[in-house]
Amino acid sequence: MQFANINGITLHYQLIGAPEGKPVLVFSNSLGTDFRIWRDVIVRLAGDFAIVTYDKRGHGLSDSGSAPYRMDDHVADLAGLLDLLNVKDAIICGLSVGGLIAQGLCASRPDLVCALILCDTGHKIGTDELWNGRIAAIEQDGIEAISDAILERWFTHRYRTEEPEGLAGYRNMLCRTPVAGYTGTAAAIRDTDFTEQAKRIAVPSICIVGDQDGATPPELVGEMARLIPDARYQVIPDAGHLPCIEQPVTLTDVIRAFVDTLPKDNPTAH
Repeated sequence: MQFANINGITLHYQLIGAPEGKPVLVFSNSLGTDFRIWRDVIVRLAGDFAIVTYDKRGHGLSDSGSAPYRMDDHVADLAGLLDLLNVKDAIICGLSVGGLIAQGLCASRPDLVCALILCDTGHKIGTDELWNGRIAAIEQDGIEAISDAILERWFTHRYRTEEPEGLAGYRNMLCRTPVAGYTGTAAAIRDTDFTEQAKRIAVPSICIVGDQDGATPPELVGEMARLIPDARYQVIPDAGHLPCIEQPVTLTDVIRAFVDTLPKDNPTAH
């Protein structure tokens, strides 16, 4: 396992190298998950890309630090990690809050970003009322008390009924997220509106969404795609909020097809 002190926070990350000249793919995960959600995508991409994935603050094996957070905190953490790894001009793939982090990174550190893969995310996610209600419920009764409702938004009915072991495992991942990490990040999402920044994104971008996403539905992701100049838009069938889990083969194919449209001179991690 790999750890680094970034902005006073110990971050857990993974760097998978690749032959010289391969592009760098950076994965940023969703609220209440850690970087293991990308496993079935990463195993299909390893060797053709240098890959960086990490647990954002308050998640997985990374420190929680002082919550609540600002989105700038999450963005600065990723920027600091990429600086440490000497990564420039990476393809940033962000899911849900990871997609907000990707948009923030593109705005504040354009030298780090050559393209965006915005997966099941939005320019603004949810309302103050939604996030304040969720934060209050978790602070009172814990994450487990609302886990059923969250998992219904994450996964299709088919997955929830036909994959009980997987559902149980991801429930464990969600419920074992530190309360401060979950609510701190929820506050950061609540306070983030990248509507105007989305209109100024100047790198190639694709907006991807599961057709049954209950958290960031196709209507929201499609709206974001229309804001971003020349963005592509792709719906993944038979997937909820986490297509990297439910449809990793299809998501990998979409990522590869998008990357094939990019210039071939992306540097690798060192």
